[in-house]
Amino acid sequence: MRRFALAAALMLYPAAAHAWGGTAHAVIDRAAIQSIPGDGPVFLRRYEDYIAASAALPDHWRGDAEGFSKIEEDPNHGWFREQFAFLKPVPRSRYEFILALYKQYDRIKDRDPATAARTNVRWTGTLPYAAMEAYDRLIVCMRAIRAAQASGGDASVPEQHCAFQAIRLGHYIGDGSQPLHTSVNSDGWRGPNPDGYTRDRTIHGRFESGFVDAIGLKAADILPQIGAPAHAQGDMFDAVLRFLDQSGDRMETVYRLEKRDGFRNAADPDVRALVYERAAAGAKMLRDMLCRAWAESASPPAKISPSPLDFANPRFNPETGSVAP
Repeated sequence: MRRFALAAALMLYPAAAHAWGGTAHAVIDRAAIQSIPGDGPVFLRRYEDYIAASAALPDHWRGDAEGFSKIEEDPNHGWFREQFAFLKPVPRSRYEFILALYKQYDRIKDRDPATAARTNVRWTGTLPYAAMEAYDRLIVCMRAIRAAQASGGDASVPEQHCAFQAIRLGHYIGDGSQPLHTSVNSDGWRGPNPDGYTRDRTIHGRFESGFVDAIGLKAADILPQIGAPAHAQGDMFDAVLRFLDQSGDRMETVYRLEKRDGFRNAADPDVRALVYERAAAGAKMLRDMLCRAWAESASPPAKISPSPLDFANPRFNPETGSVAP
C-alpha cells in the first residue's frame, strides 16, 4: 500500500542528530499505539508501521537549506524552561508567548545583552504549542472519521490524516520526554558548573541515540510501565506543561549518570532504567492524548460567542488579534 511504501522510504533518511534517536521515537509511538484500549482510537493500529517508520519526520523539516520550514520548526522540539522563568503563568497562545519573550528581550537587551541574545523562541522553544496544535488537528480529523462511520462512508482518508497528526504529536511528546529537551543544558552544561558536569555537546546524542541503540530498546521493554489511560479530564495544555516539568526535573540525573563512563556501558542499570522510565512516560502521554482526542471528537465543536476574532470578546487580545485557547 502507498502508506507503507512511504514508511519504507522514510526509513532511508539519515538519522537526525537533535532529538531522541530514531529508535526511541519509533518505540514510543509503537508502545503508545499498542496500549490504546478498546474504546480508544484503535484504527491507528492499522497505521502503526507507518507512524513508527515516520517518527523522526519532523526533524527533517529543520534543515539549513529549508529556511522557512527551519525557522518555524526548530523551536517546536525544545522547552528550555530556565529561559522563561519570568513568565508566570505560561501564556496559552503561541503568539502571546512570542510577544512576552520579545518584551523581556527589549527590557534587558542593554543591561544584560548575553541573556537577551537567547531570550527568543529559538532558545526557549515552543514544544507545548506544537503538541497542542497537533492535538487539536487530531480532534478535527477524528470527527471526520466518526462522521464517515455514521454515514456508512469511507473513513480511510481522515484516518490517514489522523495518522499524520499522530506522527507530529508523537514526535513532540517524545522529545518532551527526553530531559535534555527541556533545559538550556540540552547539549552540554552551560554556566556555573560546581559539580563538574560535561560541557561536551555530544552528551545529547550519546544518551538518546548511542545508549538507546546499544541496549536495543523495544516497545516490549516499556509497555509494562505505561499503565492505564489518564488525562480523561482536566486541561490538556496544563497536562502537557506538567509532563514537561516532570521531564525537566530529571535533567541533572542525565548529567550525573554521564559522569560515570559517558554512557559507554550498555549494562549500566541506572541509565537503562532512566531510558525505560522516560520512554514509557512519553508513550503514556502520547497514548493518553490520542485517547482524549478520540473522546473529545465524539462531541460537536463548541460554539464560541463572541468569536475569538471578535473585538467585542472580553478576552480578545489586540496584540495577537485573537482570543487565547
